[in-house]
Parts: sequence; structure tokens; C-alpha cells
Amino acid sequence: MPFKGERVVFLGSGAPESEASVFIFGAPFDGTTSFCPGTRFGPNKIREASIGIETYSPALDRSLDELAICDLGDLELPFGDVTEVLRRIEEGMRSALASGALPVLFGGEHLITLPAVRAASGFFRDLAVLQFDAHADLRDDYLGLRESHATVMRRCGEILGHDSIFQVGIRSGTREEFAFGRELSGCFIQDVLEGARRAAERLRGRPVYLTVDIDVVDPGFGPGTGTPEPGGCSSAELLEALRELDGLNVVAMDIVEVNPMVDVGFATSILAAKVAREGILMFTKGRGGAGGR
Repeated sequence: MPFKGERVVFLGSGAPESEASVFIFGAPFDGTTSFCPGTRFGPNKIREASIGIETYSPALDRSLDELAICDLGDLELPFGDVTEVLRRIEEGMRSALASGALPVLFGGEHLITLPAVRAASGFFRDLAVLQFDAHADLRDDYLGLRESHATVMRRCGEILGHDSIFQVGIRSGTREEFAFGRELSGCFIQDVLEGARRAAERLRGRPVYLTVDIDVVDPGFGPGTGTPEPGGCSSAELLEALRELDGLNVVAMDIVEVNPMVDVGFATSILAAKVAREGILMFTKGRGGAGGR
């Protein structure tokens, strides 16, 4: 896959590609954003912000320095061609998964999760998606589009089965989306800690694709996002909820909807960088090097 050359790489990701047990790459796409565009600049801003945090996590007593992490840079994505964008993201995720490494994808808007899940579903039977988000993303279409950041979980459910979609932190959507989620999804809970615990109990032993939409936190903690939604959790609560997932078989993860264009300084980008650090350290426990599962 063609990647753009990047001057800034994510914290602690200096390993060569041939030795990596973790691959980081970006999908700078915001082609279906419906409120504030700018998430295409998210991947690089997360990298820049990562310089401000330590490689060591005191909560996990692990450090990124102990891992072979390779930041591949951003995928080259064409403007105005959503179909081709999704194809390239799927190909990039498929290539990363084939290596046996843990793929960590930086968005970009939330639609980038769809091709990534499609790729992962070809590698892992009984795959589940665990979504941290303010929005249900369960519309069947949005403004006539079936592939949109507002429909992404509906499309993922069509690939995996709707009972394999576990949604945590949801506090915004249409009446129909809430009815659909409560009836058909595997888990549909607003409270992030309760939702994380319940999802962790039900997902033990299954391969999991984890997607973190940064707007799951309240805009007071993460103002830099394309569709802010008041009433969310704190950044500390999000990090605590992620730690409830310790022991899950997370086979890939993404962090989406970071929008530097509306951020306050680095507030949201540095939160995303810390989420990435904690996720990488937690979900590589017990994994081997390149080629390990």
C-alpha cells in the first residue's frame, strides 16, 4: 500500500517494519463529515501530541520502549472518491493483519472503521466490534448515503451480525437508532464503566475490533472533535473504562474523530495519544513479535 512519508512518528515507534509487533497507520479522511470538517488532520496531530506524554504507563507498569512499534505513516487517500478511499483502507488493514502485528489506525472520521472491520472479518471468525462513542451511528442512510460516519455501525452489523456490535457511551441518535440498538445490538449502554465491564464479560474469548470515537468524552475534556455531544464521560473515566478490557483479545483498534481544527491547544489530540498508548500496552500482553497472535 502507498503511504505518505511522515516527518513525525508516534511516540516510541522507531522499529523497522520487518520487526514490528505493532503497526500504526493513519487514514486522513473526512469526506462524509456532517458538522465540522477537519478530522483528516487528526492522525498527524495525534503523533505530534504524543511527544508530550511518556512511553511508560504507571497504571499498566509497561512501556512502549519494550515493544517493536512501527509507524507506517498515513495512507494516500484520494479526495472525492469514497469508494476508493474505503478500498485502500481495507487493503491497508488487511496487510497489517496479515503480518500478525497489532494494527492501530488513526482517523479521520468514523467511516474509516467500516473497511477496517471488513478486513478483520476475513481473518477472525466470530469477530465482535466494541465501540466507545457518543453517537449510535446506526442510521440506515444519512442524506441518502448508506456509507457515512452516521451509518458506520449499521454497516458493520450487516457484516458481523448486529448482536456482535457492542456500543458504549451512546447518548445521541434518532429514536429509531436507539430502538434498533437496544433491541438488536449485543450491548447498548450509555455509562462507559458499566458498559465496558458488561462488554468485557460477554466478549471473553472472542476476537474484538475496538473503535474509540473521541467524542465519547464530554466536550469539556475533548473539544477537538467534529460532532461534539455534551453529557459525556471524563477523560479519566474513559481511560478507566479501557482498563476494564484487560484480558480481551483485541485484534485491531482505531481512534477516530479527532479534529485539530476545533481543538483547544492539544487537549483532544493528547488524550487520543494516551488512549493509543494504553491500548497498545494493554492489548499486546502475551503477544509475540512479528507474526505473533
